[in-house]
Amino acid sequence: MPIKNKELRSTAIEELKSKMSELKKQLMKDYTQVSTGTTPKSPGQIKAARKTIAKIKTILKEKKEEEA
Repeated sequence: MPIKNKELRSTAIEELKSKMSELKKQLMKDYTQVSTGTTPKSPGQIKAARKTIAKIKTILKEKKEEEA
């Protein structure tokens, strides 16, 4: 599930935003699974999703600063 930085940097801003919202929805589902007591399919998936969201936010910020 982890996405490489090179791949993220080459994508468009709109695609990054849609990917981030998709990851946030998946993360919410994973958190609800954990809170209800069921074991998630892949426990490392939560950590990978959080890291990918952070990478996307960083790249979006850098692209915004380049434009300004």
